[in-house]
Amino acid sequence: MKKMLLVLSFLIAGTANAEVDTAAVKDLYGKSCVYCHAASMPNMPKAHDVAAWEARMAKGIDALVASVKTGKGAMPPKGMCMTCTDEQYAALITLMASPQ
Repeated sequence: MKKMLLVLSFLIAGTANAEVDTAAVKDLYGKSCVYCHAASMPNMPKAHDVAAWEARMAKGIDALVASVKTGKGAMPPKGMCMTCTDEQYAALITLMASPQ
């Protein structure tokens, strides 16, 4: 029994620290963020435009995730991904702020 609990604790710890799958993040981007962040929407940073994201990223990922969750400007609360987790929002922001 103790060995089983030990194995389960390692599995749970590994799952909690697992990074978000890059392919899954790109899929989420294509299903939710691309509609606005690939277009030239006013006051909205284009995906992969590092200069446009620089000042925003300086605020920190937690502040950016909070902005997504509450909405900002023309972006509704949670953007277009109503089921995304904070980790997924952070991964989406990081993807969009990175060069292509």
